[in-house]
Amino acid sequence: MSKPFTMNLRENNEKQNIILYFQVHQPRRLNVVNFFDIPNEPPYFNDDLNESILRRVARESYVPTNELLLRLIEQYPGIKLTLSLSGVVLEQLQSYAPEALDSFRRLAKTGAVEFLAETYYHSLASLTNGEEFEVQVLQHAEKMYELFGVRPVVFRNTELIYNNEIGKRVAALGFRGIFTEGHEKVLGDKSPHQLYRHPDHDDLKIFLRNYRLSDDIAFRFIEKGSVLKVSKYLSWLNAMPSDEKFINLAMDYETFGEHQKASTGILNFLGELLGAVAGSDRFRMIHPSEALDLSAGSKLSVEKYVSWADVERDTSAWLGNEMQKDAFNSIMKLESEVKNLGDEKLLKYWRYLQTSDHFYYMSVKSDNDGSVHAYFSPFPSSYEAFISFMNVVTHLTFRIQEAKSKPSRDDHDQSSTEVERQSTRANTPVWVMNLEAVPQANVPDIHG
Repeated sequence: MSKPFTMNLRENNEKQNIILYFQVHQPRRLNVVNFFDIPNEPPYFNDDLNESILRRVARESYVPTNELLLRLIEQYPGIKLTLSLSGVVLEQLQSYAPEALDSFRRLAKTGAVEFLAETYYHSLASLTNGEEFEVQVLQHAEKMYELFGVRPVVFRNTELIYNNEIGKRVAALGFRGIFTEGHEKVLGDKSPHQLYRHPDHDDLKIFLRNYRLSDDIAFRFIEKGSVLKVSKYLSWLNAMPSDEKFINLAMDYETFGEHQKASTGILNFLGELLGAVAGSDRFRMIHPSEALDLSAGSKLSVEKYVSWADVERDTSAWLGNEMQKDAFNSIMKLESEVKNLGDEKLLKYWRYLQTSDHFYYMSVKSDNDGSVHAYFSPFPSSYEAFISFMNVVTHLTFRIQEAKSKPSRDDHDQSSTEVERQSTRANTPVWVMNLEAVPQANVPDIHG
């Protein structure tokens, strides 16, 4: 690794704060399910493909990047990083790449890495009423404690989807901070480099991603045949006005070694950048939990949904066309029936089908956004993604109806929802107790 660049000493010794956050997620992709497969108990998930992809990503991205970070953390005490791992990817790491999971655990033990909370299934549950969103957040909290021994205090919703109502629900769960996109549609003439407060909950701090600087690495590392240089990136950081106190950089962890292959020099870039920032007289790296105790600026009201996806930065990446809306509504309308069955297997299938990626593959957008959707999709077309999904939903609906027609259980049996609540309470901290106390969110129309 080449010698890191250095930065000029500021006349003002008060440093600017940098939070570097990585999202780790791999979905459980569906099989191609045809209508005529439905009577034959088709397997819903293409787990041969899922295993193959997870092993490749672990080999080319997770393990080498984790090993790089472990070396850098030992070399530079000033390095502090933030990770968020979905429950779905954690399950797959346990099954297919335990060595990669172990490397994440070793990062956790350094104390230099903080973990965020999110929905277990990387779902769009925050766009619905009821308590499914809260249940999935609790499930994720328990998984993080099981595997890493941590209780996150800062939240990031799926794909940074956020508005005031989601903020209220997150605050009601006891979280003190939330990440979202620092886009002009949200900020107007305000800066993304300040820490903001929820309009109705002063204790909930809002972290805003600098999408330009983040996407310069994630999407524009190679542009017009040229590779981004650390010196150029540092010049952009150095150009930040001195009163811009919080620079939040966030991107997919798969940027390093998967989306941008190691042969491009992306890992060397990350190493040099972290070494330069950690040794800087101008910047300091901090964890989100540390920022919670720093003074926040003004209140920030976000009425309409914002996310980090696509040019629109809204929910249209998943709910922008009629296929996506139909698919989402079809799976969510099964909620009460599947929860009342007491069948844990069907309940888990139902939740896997909420993963946002399934709806992402159904997008019909064009231009650059369309290319990104197609890059991630295992299906030849958005239509085939939709048909397979709906055929799985049709079969799941049949299985639910079949289970309902069976003789009822003993009166002493409990519904799956009640079992979930009691098992969760047994190991849940005070701030996530008593789901019944969480007010029903008045979530706006999902297409708002």
